[in-house]
Amino acid sequence: MISTTPMTQLFAVVLGKDRERVTEALLREGVMQFVSTLDVDLEEPDKLSPVESDVSLSDLSDLRKRVEGVLYTIGVVPRPPQEADLRDRASVNLEREGNRLDKLDAERQAVRERQRGIQQEILKLEDIKRQVSVYGLGLSGVKLDARHSVLAVQTGQLPASNVRRLDEGLHTMPALHMELGREGDRTHHLLISMKRDREQIAEILSSVGWSDIELSGEVLSAEADLLDELSGRLETLNTEQKTLQETVNELVKKEETHLRELWISLRVAELCSQIQTHFKSSSRTAVFAGWLPSSKKRRLVERLTEASDGRCYLEWHEADSAEIASEEIPVQFDNPKVLAPFQMLVCNFGVPKYGTIDPTPFVMPMYLIMFGLMFADVGQGLVLAALGALGVRSLRNNEAKKGLFHLSWLVVWCGVSAVVFGALLGSYFGMPLIKPLWFDFHGIVAGHGSGNSLISNIYDVLAITIYFGISVIFLGLVFNWINIIRTRRWMELIFDKGGLLGGWMYGGGIYIASYMIKHQYKEFPSGGVLMLLAGLPAILLFIKEPYHYYKHEHGRSDRKPNPAMVILDFLMKWIVELLEIFSGYLSNTLSFMRVAGLGIAHACLMISFFTLADMTSGVFSLLILVLGNVLVIGLEGLSAGIQALRLNYYEFFTKFFHGTGKLHTPISLSSQL
Repeated sequence: MISTTPMTQLFAVVLGKDRERVTEALLREGVMQFVSTLDVDLEEPDKLSPVESDVSLSDLSDLRKRVEGVLYTIGVVPRPPQEADLRDRASVNLEREGNRLDKLDAERQAVRERQRGIQQEILKLEDIKRQVSVYGLGLSGVKLDARHSVLAVQTGQLPASNVRRLDEGLHTMPALHMELGREGDRTHHLLISMKRDREQIAEILSSVGWSDIELSGEVLSAEADLLDELSGRLETLNTEQKTLQETVNELVKKEETHLRELWISLRVAELCSQIQTHFKSSSRTAVFAGWLPSSKKRRLVERLTEASDGRCYLEWHEADSAEIASEEIPVQFDNPKVLAPFQMLVCNFGVPKYGTIDPTPFVMPMYLIMFGLMFADVGQGLVLAALGALGVRSLRNNEAKKGLFHLSWLVVWCGVSAVVFGALLGSYFGMPLIKPLWFDFHGIVAGHGSGNSLISNIYDVLAITIYFGISVIFLGLVFNWINIIRTRRWMELIFDKGGLLGGWMYGGGIYIASYMIKHQYKEFPSGGVLMLLAGLPAILLFIKEPYHYYKHEHGRSDRKPNPAMVILDFLMKWIVELLEIFSGYLSNTLSFMRVAGLGIAHACLMISFFTLADMTSGVFSLLILVLGNVLVIGLEGLSAGIQALRLNYYEFFTKFFHGTGKLHTPISLSSQL
C-alpha cells in the first residue's frame, strides 16, 4: 500500500484468425494498457502493418454518441456493457442504423417545429399580459397611460371573411386580437399590439379592410376580463406544448429497447476497435504489447490461451528489465476504498513515479489532524459530516460525478475529525458544554485557564503545531531517501539538500533552536556541538559542486575555464545552497503555525458571535448564534480544508514527491473513451 502496484509487460503474438477472440478476452479482463509495438525489438518490423477494420473507429463513436444523445432526451443513461454482451457479438450495420436514426430525428423535428411556433406565441402573449398587468386596461374606456405603456390598443371592424388573413398576418408579431361581436358580415375586434410595430400593424390592417371605430361601452363591457382571456389562452398553449413534448418522448420510448441494445453493441465494437488500433499484423499473425499489474498475469495467460486455443506466444518482462518496450511504466494505486478521497488529493497534485512511495496512506491522518486542529468543534463537525453524507447518498450511483462523490466523502471525514478534536478541546457550537479531554482551546484564546498544566497559553499551542510540522518534514525527508535508494542515486542521497546532509543540518538546526529557547535565547550550544551539527555538514556539502564539475565538465576540449573562476563558482553555488537549506527549512517549519492561527481565528469568531448575541436577547440572540455558526462552518471549514491541503502539498510533498508518473489506464468494459 505504501508503494504503487508492481507492473509487468506482456509481448504477445497470436494468429490472425484468433484476433477477434483474443481482443474480446483482453476487453473482458480489462487490465492491459497497450504500448506501441514500434518500441519492441522485432527482427522484421517492416513486415508488420496496422490492423485493418471493416468499420472505422470514428464512425462507431459518432453513431454511439448520436444514440446516447437521443436516450438522454428521455432521461436514460446507458449502462456500461457487461461480460455477457461479448457473447455471440454481431456486427452492427451502421448504414441501416443511421437511416433508422435519421427517420426518428425527422419525426422528432416535425414536432419540434410545431413546438417552436407555439413557444413564440406563448412569449408573445406573456409580453402582452405583463404589460396589461403593470399598466392596467379599462375595457369600458380602453385607456392606457401613454407615457409609460409600450402597448397600442385599437378597436375596429373588418369583413368576417378576412379574420383568418388577420390571424396569419399577426402570427409572427407580439399582438393579440379578440372578437367583441358581429354585425352582419362584419366583426368588431379589440386589437392589442406593441407601439414599436405600429407601421407593420397598419399595413396588415389595411390589407384586411380594417376600419377604426369607437365602440359603445355596452359592447366593451360585455367582454370578459382581458387578463382572464390571456391566462386561458396561455394555459391552452402550455398544455399543447406539454402534449407535444410527450409526443416527442413517446417517439423515443418506442425505440428505447432497440436504442439501448444498439448503444451496447456500438460500445463493445468501439472498445474492441480501440484495442485493435494497438495491434500490428502480418499476413498470418497479430502482435501487441502492454502493461498490466503483476497480480493479473496468471489470469490473463489463462484467458489468452483459452481464446486462442493455445496458439499464442506470450513473453513477459518485469518493470526493471532492460528488454521492456516503453521506458514509461504506468502507475496503479494499491489503496483500499476508504482512502479514495485522499488518493484524489494526491492525484490532483500529481501521480507518483512508478516504484516510488505513494503518500496516500500518510496524507489521510496528516490532513485530518491539520483540519481537526483548525476546525475543532463537535457540533459544527456533525453538521459538516451530515452535509457530506447527503452528498454521498445523492452521488452514490453517478459515475459521471465520481470526483464530487469522493469530495463528499472527504467532507464526511473532515466532519469526523472536527468532532474528535472538538471533544479533545471542549467546543460544542462554540460552547464549553462538556469538559475537554485534552485542553480548553477557547479558554486559552479568551484568556482563561486551559485545564491542562502542560498547555496553558497560545505559545504552547503554537509549539504543538511546530512539533507536528517538524515530524511531517522529517517524514518527507525519509521518503525522499527511500526513493533515492530505490533508484540508486547515491551521490544525491548524500549531497542533495533533501538528502542526508540536508536532513543532518535540519536536525542540527532544530536542536540549536530548542537549546536557545530552553536557555531563554541567552546561550548557544558549545562550539564543538555547533561544529558537529551545522559546520561539518555544511563543509561536506561543498564537495557536491567539485564532484559535479569533474563528472560533467572536466576534460571537455571545447572549454578551458579559469581555475580561479571555477573555484569562485563553487563557492557561490555552495553559499546559495546553504541559504536555500536554511531559509527553506525554516519557512517550511514556521508555515505550520498557520494551523494554530486558523484554530485561533475559529475560536475568535465564535467568541465574537457570542458577544454579539449577549448584546441582544430572545429571537435576535438565537438568530445571531445560528447565522454565526453557519458562517463559521462555511468560511472556516473552507479555509481549514484549503490550508491543510496546502501544507501537505508544499511542505510535505515537495520533499520527495515529483508527480511525473502516468496513471495506468487499461481498456475495459467500463472505460471512458
